[in-house]
Amino acid sequence: MIPIHDAATFSQIPIIDLALEDTTALVAAVRDACVNVGFLYVRNHGISPGAIAGVLAAMQDYFSLPLPEKAKLDIRSTPHFKGYNAVLTSNNDPAGHGDLHEGFEFGFEPLEGWLDADEVRAGAMEGRNVWPDRPEEFREACLTYYHEAFALGRRMYPLFAQALGLAPDFFDDKTRRAAAIMRVLHYPPQPAPDEKVLGIGAHTDFECFTVLWQQPGIQALQVCNAAGEWIDAPPLEGTLVVNLGDQFARWTNDVFKSTVHRAANLSGARRYSIPLFFGTDYDVLLEPIPSCISEDRPPRYEVVTAGEHVKAWLEAAYGHKH
Repeated sequence: MIPIHDAATFSQIPIIDLALEDTTALVAAVRDACVNVGFLYVRNHGISPGAIAGVLAAMQDYFSLPLPEKAKLDIRSTPHFKGYNAVLTSNNDPAGHGDLHEGFEFGFEPLEGWLDADEVRAGAMEGRNVWPDRPEEFREACLTYYHEAFALGRRMYPLFAQALGLAPDFFDDKTRRAAAIMRVLHYPPQPAPDEKVLGIGAHTDFECFTVLWQQPGIQALQVCNAAGEWIDAPPLEGTLVVNLGDQFARWTNDVFKSTVHRAANLSGARRYSIPLFFGTDYDVLLEPIPSCISEDRPPRYEVVTAGEHVKAWLEAAYGHKH
């Protein structure tokens, strides 16, 4: 059983090199970041510069389209929470007045061809993606990046398992059905700070962990430490941000930290980012791992399935139900 204690009042986000050959040291670094911070930067992540450049160009073209064209695939009218959300139509912070960004959301799909009929499941958040007609390269660029980032997520699960004192393959049978949701996001310039309207309001992420690409040169992301201080998490060359989410908090009985964060684009320029949310298969029960509970630390959450948890989060964020 790993040591359990209150999160430290961190002042910076740790940086971890995934190419570190000393597995013991690598797992220890991941464990420290997960228990004390809930955020980390990763180097040597394996996502190619070409995939990043391709999806960024496609995003810029897509979000430059007229609103009526983008709204044809409004996420509130498409099945399974896939498609476009306009500026201020999501609200991650219940105390806020909307999130100052627009986005496009999709899930797993082969780069070549479509999912077979028997692969399109009618679960809580599953089903076919929807894609815009323009730009023509949008689907291919998004899925190229998705699959490279998805491979990184597969690399992270064994590290998280070992950080919990579990076998490296602990999560293998719980992550067979590619429960990973990706969003491409555009943050318009925000003219002045406004605690009620941010690029994205203070929140925790809903799945196990998130892999985040941030546009270089623009500071927007902030992470809240145990003292309630907001710590900048700027884009660092050659790195991606990985942060833990609520599924891991539930699964580990808060041993792994799902840390509150927010983003405000005060740069005066357009900002783009790409979060890929990694979860578990939707029928998996989010019940506490035995090593994370004790007589002094009883279970803290009601047991629900991963699908029920994700569906409830998205309904709250977008203010509608499917």
